[in-house]
Amino acid sequence: MTGSHTLPFELDRGLSRARIIELLDTDDPAVEKALFEHAYRVKAEHVGTQVYFRGIVEFSNRCVKDCYYCGIRLSNTQVKRFTMSEEDIIDSGLWIHENGYGSMVLQSGERQDAAFVDFVERVVGKLKDTTQGQLGITLSLGEQTADTYRRWFKAGAHRYLLRIETSNEALYRQLHPKDHDPSVRLACLDSLRSEGYQVGTGVMMGLPGQTSADLADDIAFYKDNDIDMIGMGPYIVHSQTPLAATVKDFDPARQLRLGLRMIALTRIVLEDINIAATTALQALDPRGRELGLKAGANIVMPNVTDVKYRDAYQLYDGKPCMDENASQCKHCLRARIESVGETIGLGQWGDSPHFFKRRQEMGQNHE
Repeated sequence: MTGSHTLPFELDRGLSRARIIELLDTDDPAVEKALFEHAYRVKAEHVGTQVYFRGIVEFSNRCVKDCYYCGIRLSNTQVKRFTMSEEDIIDSGLWIHENGYGSMVLQSGERQDAAFVDFVERVVGKLKDTTQGQLGITLSLGEQTADTYRRWFKAGAHRYLLRIETSNEALYRQLHPKDHDPSVRLACLDSLRSEGYQVGTGVMMGLPGQTSADLADDIAFYKDNDIDMIGMGPYIVHSQTPLAATVKDFDPARQLRLGLRMIALTRIVLEDINIAATTALQALDPRGRELGLKAGANIVMPNVTDVKYRDAYQLYDGKPCMDENASQCKHCLRARIESVGETIGLGQWGDSPHFFKRRQEMGQNHE
Protein backbone atom coordinates (compact mmCIF):
# COMPACT_ATOMS: atom_id res chain seq x y z
CA MET A 1 0.00 0.00 0.00
CA THR A 2 1.03 3.61 -0.47
CA GLY A 3 1.43 6.18 2.27
CA SER A 4 3.98 7.33 4.82
CA HIS A 5 3.91 4.01 6.66
CA THR A 6 3.57 0.44 5.49
CA LEU A 7 1.60 -2.11 7.44
CA PRO A 8 3.13 -5.56 7.92
CA PHE A 9 0.15 -7.24 6.23
CA GLU A 10 -2.48 -6.64 3.60
CA LEU A 11 -5.58 -4.66 4.49
CA ASP A 12 -8.57 -5.81 2.47
CA ARG A 13 -11.84 -7.70 2.80
CA GLY A 14 -9.84 -10.85 3.50
CA LEU A 15 -8.38 -9.33 6.68
CA SER A 16 -8.15 -12.25 9.12
CA ARG A 17 -9.52 -12.34 12.65
CA ALA A 18 -5.98 -12.66 14.02
CA ARG A 19 -4.84 -9.58 12.10
CA ILE A 20 -7.82 -7.55 13.25
CA ILE A 21 -6.98 -8.46 16.86
CA GLU A 22 -3.36 -7.49 16.24
CA LEU A 23 -4.39 -4.08 14.93
CA LEU A 24 -6.76 -3.50 17.83
CA ASP A 25 -3.96 -4.27 20.26
CA THR A 26 -1.02 -2.52 18.57
CA ASP A 27 1.07 -0.04 20.56
CA ASP A 28 2.79 1.26 17.42
CA PRO A 29 1.60 4.80 16.52
CA ALA A 30 2.96 4.38 12.99
CA VAL A 31 0.84 1.29 12.41
CA GLU A 32 -2.23 3.04 13.81
CA LYS A 33 -1.61 6.05 11.55
CA ALA A 34 -1.27 3.79 8.51
CA LEU A 35 -4.46 1.97 9.49
CA PHE A 36 -6.44 5.22 9.61
CA GLU A 37 -4.94 6.44 6.33
CA HIS A 38 -5.84 3.20 4.58
CA ALA A 39 -9.38 3.23 6.00
CA TYR A 40 -9.84 6.78 4.74
CA ARG A 41 -8.77 5.76 1.24
CA VAL A 42 -11.28 2.89 1.32
CA LYS A 43 -13.96 5.32 2.46
CA ALA A 44 -13.13 7.82 -0.29
CA GLU A 45 -13.27 5.09 -2.92
CA HIS A 46 -16.51 3.42 -1.84
CA VAL A 47 -18.70 6.12 -0.21
CA GLY A 48 -16.88 9.36 -1.00
CA THR A 49 -15.83 12.20 1.30
CA GLN A 50 -19.20 13.83 1.79
CA VAL A 51 -20.54 13.74 5.34
CA TYR A 52 -24.27 13.18 5.70
CA PHE A 53 -26.19 14.66 8.60
CA ARG A 54 -28.86 12.81 10.56
CA GLY A 55 -30.56 15.33 12.83
CA ILE A 56 -31.37 13.29 15.93
CA VAL A 57 -34.42 13.94 18.09
CA GLU A 58 -34.40 12.06 21.40
CA PHE A 59 -38.11 12.41 21.98
CA SER A 60 -38.66 10.26 25.10
CA ASN A 61 -36.57 8.75 27.88
CA ARG A 62 -39.31 6.41 29.08
CA CYS A 63 -38.00 2.86 28.80
CA VAL A 64 -39.15 -0.61 29.80
CA LYS A 65 -35.63 -2.03 29.60
CA ASP A 66 -33.23 -2.17 32.53
CA CYS A 67 -29.84 -2.48 30.80
CA TYR A 68 -27.02 -2.29 33.34
CA TYR A 69 -25.00 0.32 31.40
CA CYS A 70 -27.70 2.83 30.41
CA GLY A 71 -28.52 6.08 32.17
CA ILE A 72 -32.24 5.97 31.29
CA ARG A 73 -32.72 2.36 32.43
CA LEU A 74 -36.07 1.58 34.05
CA SER A 75 -34.67 1.32 37.58
CA ASN A 76 -32.97 4.73 37.53
CA THR A 77 -35.36 6.73 39.71
CA GLN A 78 -33.16 9.84 39.56
CA VAL A 79 -34.13 10.52 35.95
CA LYS A 80 -36.97 12.94 35.22
CA ARG A 81 -39.04 11.17 32.57
CA PHE A 82 -40.46 12.97 29.55
CA THR A 83 -42.07 12.44 26.16
CA MET A 84 -42.13 15.25 23.62
CA SER A 85 -45.47 16.14 22.04
CA GLU A 86 -46.22 15.23 18.44
CA GLU A 87 -46.18 18.92 17.57
CA ASP A 88 -42.72 19.47 19.06
CA ILE A 89 -41.32 16.47 17.20
CA ILE A 90 -42.85 17.65 13.91
CA ASP A 91 -41.40 21.14 14.48
CA SER A 92 -37.96 19.59 15.03
CA GLY A 93 -38.34 17.58 11.84
CA LEU A 94 -39.28 20.70 9.89
CA TRP A 95 -36.21 22.51 11.24
CA ILE A 96 -34.06 19.58 10.11
CA HIS A 97 -35.65 19.62 6.66
CA GLU A 98 -35.49 23.41 6.22
CA ASN A 99 -31.84 23.47 7.23
CA GLY A 100 -30.86 20.93 4.61
CA TYR A 101 -29.94 18.01 6.83
CA GLY A 102 -31.77 15.62 4.53
CA SER A 103 -32.51 13.03 7.22
CA MET A 104 -33.54 12.74 10.84
CA VAL A 105 -33.30 10.07 13.52
CA LEU A 106 -36.14 9.46 15.95
CA GLN A 107 -34.72 7.86 19.08
CA SER A 108 -36.25 7.06 22.45
CA GLY A 109 -36.28 4.64 25.30
CA GLU A 110 -37.80 1.30 24.39
CA ARG A 111 -41.53 0.63 24.58
CA GLN A 112 -43.81 -1.83 22.79
CA ASP A 113 -47.26 -0.76 24.04
CA ALA A 114 -49.98 0.06 21.55
CA ALA A 115 -50.09 3.76 22.45
CA PHE A 116 -46.37 4.12 21.70
CA VAL A 117 -46.59 2.21 18.42
CA ASP A 118 -49.53 4.36 17.30
CA PHE A 119 -47.72 7.54 18.40
CA VAL A 120 -44.63 6.76 16.33
CA GLU A 121 -46.73 5.75 13.33
CA ARG A 122 -48.60 9.07 13.40
CA VAL A 123 -45.42 11.12 13.85
CA VAL A 124 -43.62 9.40 10.98
CA GLY A 125 -46.61 9.84 8.69
CA LYS A 126 -46.95 13.52 9.55
CA LEU A 127 -43.24 14.12 9.02
CA LYS A 128 -43.45 12.61 5.56
CA ASP A 129 -46.60 14.58 4.72
CA THR A 130 -45.29 17.94 5.94
CA THR A 131 -42.02 17.57 4.02
CA GLN A 132 -43.68 16.19 0.86
CA GLY A 133 -41.78 12.94 1.34
CA GLN A 134 -38.43 14.69 1.13
CA LEU A 135 -37.19 14.01 4.68
CA GLY A 136 -35.34 10.74 5.22
CA ILE A 137 -36.35 9.04 8.48
CA THR A 138 -34.28 6.66 10.59
CA LEU A 139 -35.78 5.03 13.68
CA SER A 140 -33.86 3.81 16.72
CA LEU A 141 -36.61 2.48 18.98
CA GLY A 142 -35.44 -0.94 20.04
CA GLU A 143 -37.00 -4.37 19.77
CA GLN A 144 -40.47 -4.47 18.23
CA THR A 145 -42.72 -7.00 16.52
CA ALA A 146 -42.53 -7.58 12.78
CA ASP A 147 -45.99 -6.01 12.46
CA THR A 148 -44.81 -2.84 14.21
CA TYR A 149 -41.77 -2.57 11.96
CA ARG A 150 -44.07 -3.05 8.98
CA ARG A 151 -46.43 -0.27 10.10
CA TRP A 152 -43.61 2.18 10.70
CA PHE A 153 -42.03 1.37 7.32
CA LYS A 154 -45.36 1.86 5.58
CA ALA A 155 -45.75 5.20 7.38
CA GLY A 156 -42.47 6.39 5.84
CA ALA A 157 -39.44 5.28 7.88
CA HIS A 158 -36.78 3.59 5.77
CA ARG A 159 -33.75 3.09 8.03
CA TYR A 160 -33.59 1.43 11.43
CA LEU A 161 -30.73 1.27 13.93
CA LEU A 162 -30.85 -1.59 16.45
CA ARG A 163 -27.56 -2.02 18.27
CA ILE A 164 -26.63 -5.48 19.51
CA GLU A 165 -24.03 -3.98 21.96
CA THR A 166 -21.90 -7.15 21.60
CA SER A 167 -21.99 -10.34 19.55
CA ASN A 168 -20.61 -12.30 22.53
CA GLU A 169 -23.71 -13.88 24.08
CA ALA A 170 -22.09 -14.40 27.48
CA LEU A 171 -21.00 -10.76 27.62
CA TYR A 172 -24.44 -9.64 26.42
CA ARG A 173 -26.04 -11.46 29.34
CA GLN A 174 -23.67 -9.70 31.76
CA LEU A 175 -24.92 -6.36 30.49
CA HIS A 176 -28.65 -7.11 30.77
CA PRO A 177 -31.20 -8.64 33.17
CA LYS A 178 -32.25 -12.25 32.63
CA ASP A 179 -35.37 -11.28 30.68
CA HIS A 180 -33.22 -9.79 27.89
CA ASP A 181 -32.65 -12.44 25.24
CA PRO A 182 -30.02 -11.79 22.53
CA SER A 183 -31.87 -14.10 20.14
CA VAL A 184 -34.80 -11.67 20.15
CA ARG A 185 -32.53 -8.86 18.96
CA LEU A 186 -31.16 -11.02 16.17
CA ALA A 187 -34.69 -11.94 15.09
CA CYS A 188 -35.56 -8.24 15.02
CA LEU A 189 -32.66 -7.54 12.66
CA ASP A 190 -34.01 -10.27 10.37
CA SER A 191 -37.50 -8.76 10.51
CA LEU A 192 -36.18 -5.31 9.66
CA ARG A 193 -34.35 -6.66 6.66
CA SER A 194 -37.45 -8.56 5.50
CA GLU A 195 -39.60 -5.43 5.77
CA GLY A 196 -37.23 -3.51 3.48
CA TYR A 197 -35.38 -1.26 5.91
CA GLN A 198 -31.78 -0.26 5.58
CA VAL A 199 -30.55 -2.18 8.61
CA GLY A 200 -28.16 -0.70 11.12
CA THR A 201 -26.56 -2.10 14.23
CA GLY A 202 -23.51 -1.55 16.41
CA VAL A 203 -21.66 -2.40 19.58
CA MET A 204 -19.93 -0.72 22.48
CA MET A 205 -16.14 -0.84 22.63
CA GLY A 206 -14.15 -1.13 25.83
CA LEU A 207 -16.81 -2.82 27.94
CA PRO A 208 -15.70 -4.42 31.21
CA GLY A 209 -14.67 -8.00 30.41
CA GLN A 210 -14.60 -7.41 26.65
CA THR A 211 -11.59 -8.60 24.64
CA SER A 212 -10.13 -7.63 21.28
CA ALA A 213 -11.25 -11.05 20.06
CA ASP A 214 -14.83 -10.07 20.95
CA LEU A 215 -14.49 -6.90 18.88
CA ALA A 216 -13.05 -8.82 15.94
CA ASP A 217 -16.07 -11.11 16.15
CA ASP A 218 -18.34 -8.04 16.17
CA ILE A 219 -16.91 -6.98 12.80
CA ALA A 220 -17.44 -10.51 11.51
CA PHE A 221 -21.06 -10.27 12.73
CA TYR A 222 -21.58 -7.09 10.70
CA LYS A 223 -20.23 -8.78 7.60
CA ASP A 224 -22.02 -12.10 8.07
CA ASN A 225 -25.33 -10.33 8.61
CA ASP A 226 -24.96 -8.03 5.60
CA ILE A 227 -25.42 -4.89 7.71
CA ASP A 228 -26.00 -1.62 5.84
CA MET A 229 -25.02 0.92 8.47
CA ILE A 230 -23.13 1.03 11.76
CA GLY A 231 -23.69 3.19 14.84
CA MET A 232 -21.14 2.07 17.42
CA GLY A 233 -19.36 3.96 20.16
CA PRO A 234 -16.89 3.54 22.99
CA TYR A 235 -18.41 2.53 26.31
CA ILE A 236 -18.63 5.52 28.68
CA VAL A 237 -19.60 5.12 32.31
CA HIS A 238 -22.89 6.43 33.65
CA SER A 239 -22.52 6.81 37.40
CA GLN A 240 -26.15 5.83 38.13
CA THR A 241 -25.83 2.33 36.65
CA PRO A 242 -24.80 -1.08 38.04
CA LEU A 243 -22.07 -1.51 35.41
CA ALA A 244 -20.32 1.64 36.59
CA ALA A 245 -19.51 -0.08 39.88
CA THR A 246 -17.47 -2.71 38.01
CA VAL A 247 -15.23 -0.17 36.27
CA LYS A 248 -12.04 0.50 38.22
CA ASP A 249 -9.75 2.36 35.83
CA PHE A 250 -11.70 4.17 33.14
CA ASP A 251 -9.23 5.40 30.52
CA PRO A 252 -10.77 7.87 28.04
CA ALA A 253 -7.72 7.76 25.78
CA ARG A 254 -7.90 3.96 25.49
CA GLN A 255 -11.64 4.06 24.80
CA LEU A 256 -11.12 6.63 22.06
CA ARG A 257 -8.38 4.55 20.42
CA LEU A 258 -10.61 1.49 20.44
CA GLY A 259 -13.48 3.44 18.94
CA LEU A 260 -11.37 4.87 16.12
CA ARG A 261 -9.69 1.55 15.34
CA MET A 262 -13.05 -0.20 15.17
CA ILE A 263 -14.32 2.43 12.74
CA ALA A 264 -11.23 1.98 10.56
CA LEU A 265 -11.31 -1.80 10.58
CA THR A 266 -15.06 -1.94 9.95
CA ARG A 267 -14.63 0.43 7.01
CA ILE A 268 -11.84 -1.70 5.53
CA VAL A 269 -13.74 -4.97 5.89
CA LEU A 270 -17.22 -3.77 4.84
CA GLU A 271 -16.18 -0.95 2.48
CA ASP A 272 -19.49 0.52 1.25
CA ILE A 273 -21.63 0.78 4.39
CA ASN A 274 -22.51 3.94 6.31
CA ILE A 275 -20.60 4.43 9.57
CA ALA A 276 -21.43 7.12 12.13
CA ALA A 277 -18.90 9.23 13.97
CA THR A 278 -20.88 9.10 17.20
CA THR A 279 -21.25 11.72 19.90
CA ALA A 280 -19.50 9.36 22.34
CA LEU A 281 -16.24 10.02 20.48
CA GLN A 282 -16.62 13.74 21.15
CA ALA A 283 -17.36 13.02 24.80
CA LEU A 284 -13.88 11.46 25.04
CA ASP A 285 -12.05 14.10 23.00
CA PRO A 286 -13.23 17.52 21.76
CA ARG A 287 -12.20 16.49 18.22
CA GLY A 288 -13.52 12.97 18.54
CA ARG A 289 -16.04 13.15 15.72
CA GLU A 290 -13.50 14.68 13.34
CA LEU A 291 -11.09 11.90 14.20
CA GLY A 292 -13.88 9.43 13.49
CA LEU A 293 -14.37 10.91 10.02
CA LYS A 294 -10.65 10.65 9.32
CA ALA A 295 -10.72 7.02 10.47
CA GLY A 296 -13.45 6.10 7.98
CA ALA A 297 -16.83 7.32 9.26
CA ASN A 298 -19.15 9.25 6.92
CA ILE A 299 -22.25 10.01 9.04
CA VAL A 300 -22.72 12.60 11.80
CA MET A 301 -25.83 12.87 13.96
CA PRO A 302 -26.28 16.44 15.28
CA ASN A 303 -28.56 16.65 18.28
CA VAL A 304 -31.67 18.65 17.40
CA THR A 305 -33.60 17.80 20.60
CA ASP A 306 -34.87 20.88 22.41
CA VAL A 307 -32.23 21.89 24.98
CA LYS A 308 -34.78 21.72 27.82
CA TYR A 309 -34.99 17.92 27.42
CA ARG A 310 -31.34 17.05 26.92
CA ASP A 311 -30.29 16.81 30.55
CA ALA A 312 -32.88 14.05 31.04
CA TYR A 313 -31.59 12.01 28.09
CA GLN A 314 -28.08 11.04 29.09
CA LEU A 315 -27.13 7.45 28.33
CA TYR A 316 -23.64 8.10 29.76
CA ASP A 317 -21.85 10.78 31.79
CA GLY A 318 -20.29 13.79 30.11
CA LYS A 319 -22.48 13.92 27.00
CA PRO A 320 -21.33 16.95 24.96
CA CYS A 321 -23.36 19.83 23.46
CA MET A 322 -25.95 19.74 26.22
CA ASP A 323 -26.49 23.53 26.12
CA GLU A 324 -26.14 24.15 22.36
CA ASN A 325 -29.35 24.71 20.45
CA ALA A 326 -29.80 23.24 16.97
CA SER A 327 -28.59 26.36 15.16
CA GLN A 328 -25.43 26.62 17.25
CA CYS A 329 -24.74 22.95 16.71
CA LYS A 330 -25.19 23.33 12.94
CA HIS A 331 -22.60 26.10 12.64
CA CYS A 332 -20.16 24.31 14.94
CA LEU A 333 -20.40 21.06 12.99
CA ARG A 334 -19.96 22.75 9.63
CA ALA A 335 -16.69 24.26 10.83
CA ARG A 336 -15.54 20.95 12.29
CA ILE A 337 -16.23 19.03 9.08
CA GLU A 338 -14.59 21.64 6.88
CA SER A 339 -11.53 21.52 9.17
CA VAL A 340 -10.84 17.94 8.03
CA GLY A 341 -11.31 18.76 4.36
CA GLU A 342 -14.73 17.19 3.87
CA THR A 343 -18.02 18.55 2.60
CA ILE A 344 -21.59 18.18 3.85
CA GLY A 345 -24.14 16.43 1.67
CA LEU A 346 -26.91 18.94 2.31
CA GLY A 347 -30.44 18.01 1.28
CA GLN A 348 -29.46 14.41 0.61
CA TRP A 349 -30.56 11.23 2.34
CA GLY A 350 -27.07 9.77 2.07
CA ASP A 351 -28.34 6.19 1.95
CA SER A 352 -25.96 3.27 2.33
CA PRO A 353 -24.52 2.17 -1.04
CA HIS A 354 -24.34 -1.31 0.42
CA PHE A 355 -28.11 -1.41 0.83
CA PHE A 356 -28.69 -0.91 -2.89
CA LYS A 357 -26.00 -3.41 -3.76
CA ARG A 358 -27.60 -5.94 -1.40
CA ARG A 359 -31.06 -5.38 -2.87
CA GLN A 360 -29.71 -5.75 -6.40
CA GLU A 361 -28.00 -9.01 -5.52
CA MET A 362 -31.18 -10.28 -3.87
CA GLY A 363 -33.12 -9.47 -7.01
CA GLN A 364 -30.62 -11.28 -9.19
CA ASN A 365 -30.72 -14.31 -6.90
CA HIS A 366 -34.51 -14.49 -7.30
CA GLU A 367 -34.42 -14.40 -11.10
